[in-house]
Amino acid sequence: MTVQLVTASDTESRRAQEVLAAVHTGLFIDGQWGDAASGRTHDVVNPATEQVIATIADGGPEDAQRAIEAAAAAQRDWGRTAPRERSEILRRAYDLIMERQDDLALIMTSEMGKPLAEAKGEVAYAAEFFRWFSEEAVRIGGDMTLSGDGKTRIFVSRQPVGPCVLVTPWNFPLAMGTRKIGPAIAAGCTMVFKPAHLTPLSTFALVDILVEAGLPAGVLNVVCSSDAGSVVGPWMSSGLARKVSFTGSTAVGVKLLEQASEHVMRSSMELGGNAPFVVCEDADLDKAVDGLMIAKMRNMGEACTAANRIFVHRSVHDALADKLAERMGALTVGDGLAEGVQVGPLVEPKALDKVTELVADAVGRGAEIRCGGAAPEGAGYFYPPTVLTGVDPGSDLMSQEIFGPVAPLIPYDDEDEVIELANATPWGLMGYVYTESLERAFRLGEAIETGMVGLNTGLVSNPAAPFGGVKASGLGREGGRLGIEEFLEIKYLATPRA
Repeated sequence: MTVQLVTASDTESRRAQEVLAAVHTGLFIDGQWGDAASGRTHDVVNPATEQVIATIADGGPEDAQRAIEAAAAAQRDWGRTAPRERSEILRRAYDLIMERQDDLALIMTSEMGKPLAEAKGEVAYAAEFFRWFSEEAVRIGGDMTLSGDGKTRIFVSRQPVGPCVLVTPWNFPLAMGTRKIGPAIAAGCTMVFKPAHLTPLSTFALVDILVEAGLPAGVLNVVCSSDAGSVVGPWMSSGLARKVSFTGSTAVGVKLLEQASEHVMRSSMELGGNAPFVVCEDADLDKAVDGLMIAKMRNMGEACTAANRIFVHRSVHDALADKLAERMGALTVGDGLAEGVQVGPLVEPKALDKVTELVADAVGRGAEIRCGGAAPEGAGYFYPPTVLTGVDPGSDLMSQEIFGPVAPLIPYDDEDEVIELANATPWGLMGYVYTESLERAFRLGEAIETGMVGLNTGLVSNPAAPFGGVKASGLGREGGRLGIEEFLEIKYLATPRA
């Protein structure tokens, strides 16, 4: 079936252009916006129209060095600021983000493609990290005890780890930034930050908000580059950075861990995922489909938490396939700026090519297309919501992140089988289980080797919860009470007891 794409109206497009025109396009170092030392620039493209929406400074090694030096110079004073001062900066930034939710959503949709309604949801989610960590800033604790022999007082406190290297992906351009910046500010750390070159404008708008909220110069330094290694490499080798926090592919994460070892840097890594979504024979199928629509279609499937391998008990497989194909096939595809659009474009041509190749491989191995399955003609990197059944376990999409709106269904017969299937991957970020049995929910939830499991829910990400994975999906946790601990060192002072 041919997909009819919805385009944005002239009014919708003009409004977005007005908002984009106010966004800075340079590097932000030591409190100042400026050009790259080399003078290089690169274009930011709207994936729905393939049109250039901004031309930004393209940073390099010289810019990276200035940024890390600025962060290092600011660390001493910033680390000594009162917790309440850091808290109030974050709280003011939260308020400003919410006041500008509509404009921030327009920026995000223009550079990344997600529908406006979903972009507004991300803005609120991103803001909540600032509110959460504004409250954590004043709760950084310590301890005082006596040694076993009673002769020594043991004082334990927490101090900022120091300048941090922050690197974020393109798929959640605002929330991935606030999830790292929020705890760093709360802990008293300075930062050098490289946003994804595909989606930098949301970050630039966030910088202005933080400056308006009172963040001092040098605390946050932002260098965007089309050559990530030319910026992040100098930061990692500088000897000035004490921590790296990265969200992205496992392959890049491994390289950063190797670089971090040179200076024994603290490391947080949120890496790739290959999430299993398990539907048991006793599941409420309507609820399971509701959950799948979130876990699969959030962000057009371009999320590490996306349901990648959907295991459905054989007794309910066909019924669920029918329901899911009906729901996904009815979604409206088009420019995210247009009213009523539910599915936007993928972020770039190679993303579209990858999804197309994965579906072709699965179909070549015998999979049946229940809806979607072919990219529409015309401008934009669109791929329709697609449901596949009869997927061969050897298909490429079973062992690779799809990062697109494609739902492969695989039948299974018993719990032992589905646990083995779910765990047959080097990744371990996210899993989902749908069942009406509380006992089974916990049994499967504990057996699936992931850092997070959604039990009868397709949405688990929450600023109040510790986000992160196991195995090749990463190290450390972001969000929740544990999130700030990643940016703190423990200091122990000993003194004789009088």
